[in-house]
Amino acid sequence: MAGNELPQGTPADPIADPHREAPHTASEERAQWRALQGDVEGLADVAAERGRGLLDAARLQAQTYVEQRKSDAAQSVHDLAQTIRNSGRDLGDKPNVRAFFDSAADGLEQLGSSIERRSLGDFYSEAESFARRAPVAVAVGTFVAGLIAARFIKSSSLPPEAPDGDARDSFRA
Repeated sequence: MAGNELPQGTPADPIADPHREAPHTASEERAQWRALQGDVEGLADVAAERGRGLLDAARLQAQTYVEQRKSDAAQSVHDLAQTIRNSGRDLGDKPNVRAFFDSAADGLEQLGSSIERRSLGDFYSEAESFARRAPVAVAVGTFVAGLIAARFIKSSSLPPEAPDGDARDSFRA
């Protein structure tokens, strides 16, 4: 049997149903091909629509999460402002110090209100414009944050075990 020949009884199209008759003309083949293309396009449209629905649901969930965290952050800032204000009231006999505490509390309350008013997009655009205005400051800040993170990670790791006790023991007589 030659390499390109099919054994007897094997359909010419291995994907085709063996119980179905093969199309007899080229126009029937083209019609079946178009129908298959239509089916595939329909499946692609359904998959794309479900993908868009999934993305919309994920976006809504992310926005809800961010809004909740933003509200929590604003509430924390307001609580800190109230704590500072109360601490300043305890220093009633020192008006300059009390004024300092009140000023700090007012600034924190303004920050908390600003956090509540702004959207995530506002924060992002402000950070982006700051990064464009002061790229060196952003680079330095990123570098310092990296150093702090590295120190924190290094300090939180377990110290290496000394093989024969503490190294200071070797200096003791």
